[in-house]
Amino acid sequence: MRTALGVLGVALMLASGCAQKDRIDRTPVTVDVTGVWEGTQAGTGNRIELILRQEGAKVTGEMKGIRKLDGTEEPTFPIVGTVSGDTVSFREESGEPFRVQVLVNGDEMTGIDEMTEIAEGTSKADEIALRRRQ
Repeated sequence: MRTALGVLGVALMLASGCAQKDRIDRTPVTVDVTGVWEGTQAGTGNRIELILRQEGAKVTGEMKGIRKLDGTEEPTFPIVGTVSGDTVSFREESGEPFRVQVLVNGDEMTGIDEMTEIAEGTSKADEIALRRRQ
């Protein structure tokens, strides 16, 4: 009995010391979005461009062409996000209130971008459609 408890104690101690993988590392990934993507915001017709790098489920890159609510163009900004299945979600790296969620189908992405300007208390959401540049 004492031996069994000792073995169980050692097993529990070893198991608790094992590092668990981050949830993102365990997310199933069925697409690779690495590359340059070009397209438009449906509500405004604005041209946008994404430059993405993917490692597993993690996505980093930059976005340009997005317009503020007052119509002026945002400067290029860094983005971070994740891939889950064939869906990509990302936001501005600085944490600004800007989010995008798209569904990837081969070399095409479609979805919604949402921007909130806290100072003015306004927000908007536009459909976007992007195509991977070859």
